[in-house]
Amino acid sequence: QAQLVESGGGLVQPGGSLRLSCAVSGLRLGDYAIGWFRQAPGKEREGISCLATYDRTTYYADSVKGRFTISKDSAKKTVYLQMNGLKPDDTAVYYCAADGSGYGCQPNGLHGIDYWGKGTLVTVSS
Repeated sequence: QAQLVESGGGLVQPGGSLRLSCAVSGLRLGDYAIGWFRQAPGKEREGISCLATYDRTTYYADSVKGRFTISKDSAKKTVYLQMNGLKPDDTAVYYCAADGSGYGCQPNGLHGIDYWGKGTLVTVSS
């Protein structure tokens, strides 16, 4: 059974940085697109980034473009989300997810979700 486990969340001041990790087990990372989502209190879940190495596609939502970077360490079977220039509006629970459809990350992220992680909380506050 595949499992995705997020870590790296916490409390950070505005303008600060965090790096989230999504450790993947039970599936071949190269066969899946991995995406990051977030859900703020009272808001719908939002897809913010995606990485698919099999077709070399990535995706970033406008809300994070230029501030967040997604990357992968295949040896560690981990996908990262480097978050810089954090704002209070970035406060949310962050989830990673895996999509095995083979359609990559274009035009706007994952096409279907096969597996979800349980999330990690990021709070941006002074």
